[in-house]
Amino acid sequence: MATYTGRKIFMETLKAEGVQYIFGNPGTTEMPIMDSLVDYPEIQYILTLQEAVALSAADAYALLTGKTGVVNLHVAPGLGNAMGMLFNAKEGRSPLVVTAGQQDTRMRLREPVLYDDMVTMARPVTKWAVQAESADELPLLLNRAFKIAQEPPRGPVFVALPINVMIQETDNPPLAPSGLFHRSHPDPAGVAEMAGLLAAAKHPVIVCGDGVGRSGPAAIDALVRLAEALGAPVWGEILPAFTNFPREHHLFRDQTPGDQAAIRKTLGDADTVLLVGGEFFEEVWYEPGAAYPDDAVVLQIGASPRELGHNATVRCGLLGDPAASLDAVREALTKAGGSALKDTARQRNDAAKAAKQAADEKQQARAQKGWDNRPMTTARLMAEIKTALPPEIMLVHEAITAAPDLMRTIPSAGKGDYLAGRGGGIGQALPSGIGAQVAFPGRPTVAITGDGSSLYTIQALWTAAYHKLPVCFIILHNRTYRILKINMNRYRRVAGIDGERGYPHLDLEGPAVDYVKVAEGFGLNARRIEDPAEVTGAVQHALASGQPWLLEMIVEGGV
Repeated sequence: MATYTGRKIFMETLKAEGVQYIFGNPGTTEMPIMDSLVDYPEIQYILTLQEAVALSAADAYALLTGKTGVVNLHVAPGLGNAMGMLFNAKEGRSPLVVTAGQQDTRMRLREPVLYDDMVTMARPVTKWAVQAESADELPLLLNRAFKIAQEPPRGPVFVALPINVMIQETDNPPLAPSGLFHRSHPDPAGVAEMAGLLAAAKHPVIVCGDGVGRSGPAAIDALVRLAEALGAPVWGEILPAFTNFPREHHLFRDQTPGDQAAIRKTLGDADTVLLVGGEFFEEVWYEPGAAYPDDAVVLQIGASPRELGHNATVRCGLLGDPAASLDAVREALTKAGGSALKDTARQRNDAAKAAKQAADEKQQARAQKGWDNRPMTTARLMAEIKTALPPEIMLVHEAITAAPDLMRTIPSAGKGDYLAGRGGGIGQALPSGIGAQVAFPGRPTVAITGDGSSLYTIQALWTAAYHKLPVCFIILHNRTYRILKINMNRYRRVAGIDGERGYPHLDLEGPAVDYVKVAEGFGLNARRIEDPAEVTGAVQHALASGQPWLLEMIVEGGV
């Protein structure tokens, strides 16, 4: 009978699951994996200098491809370094199998160097956390880890791999993955009820979340068709990671704000609110009351039971694949509403087109107002970047305070073309650029981030240079934590604190970071841009070079 070592079971499982990349930062307990790579040239190791970079790059790769990302960390401190990004992966519903080497279990009671209970550490931010206790159980354990990572709602799984388990032998062979299909159709009775409620609505509103974008282009298109059939305005969640509805579409309004009262005001006189692809709502500030207008009928479509009715009671909740559910509701709605709904929807769509044109003109006026400012405005910057981007661009960003100008200026792209920060933990954009380029090698990739965010994972630049990944990294350098100044103003209003008090420790000067020198030190080409007229040419040159570049954009920093 054939025998298998733990390390062979691990590598053969990855091969069977179709894994092409391991994102990692290894240590001594990971040597069984590193040594095994020699025998598995089809699996490439994406080397990073810090665990947060590895986790975040794998997160982006998994979200953009839908494949399970594999991460290789080193013992308890390495897992600790990655915990912030693991939180983001949990919030973003990213299918990941996160591994960390563990010390030899025969030394456990002696508490060897770097040892701790990693399962307990990882459990709050994963769907499942487990330690392999023997090579005998490793085949089933790894098979289950990949299964759980992909089950709706998808998310990260953690597996601790003691070095002695990786060396042990067993008669149990690796297991092939199961052929599982997770998409489901909605209950016809629920479809009929939801269609009737939407047909009766006087002021319907739709709010969409990342469950739409995660489901792919078919779900986005289905949501567009339903919105147009209703003539309903569409709002997005406060921190969307995907394109869930085309931003340039006449029915798209904006992202919802960060507190219940502001959301309620945003939804206006809506009498029916349809929630699609999320749990709704993410909040930044506490405000009393509901997020919905009084007496509004709340409806919901979601791909997992957890989503439905999670934060509010809904009149009708449909469990099912978003694309199939949206199309089913639209078809039933068309029959239920008849010609009267068609006429009403036409009037709503016409009004929305006029409102959209006014909003676009307002954004253009905002850009023109400070067109020649120094430092440049983010509105002018995004207008210049828009001109530079080719149609096949892959854009990732963590622009934070510049995000509204980005979202209102640069048209949306479909799944696999756009990814923003998820979860709210910062430092994602630079590693996301790496994950995006690994996911779709050869496509032009731009990663936009703020200066404060970039410093959390600046080591990602080295990985781009090491693996020769042609990413154009753009750092918006305003020399301040601008978002924190904005939030300080909000805090002071809420707390009733008056007067000019300044912003202690929220500026990044004295010294200011020289990102050009930092990037060059990591092996990248780099350039500082202060004149906005140079932006378009600089971005085009970086993308055409086929090399990793960093562009430091000097932008305004006021609040």
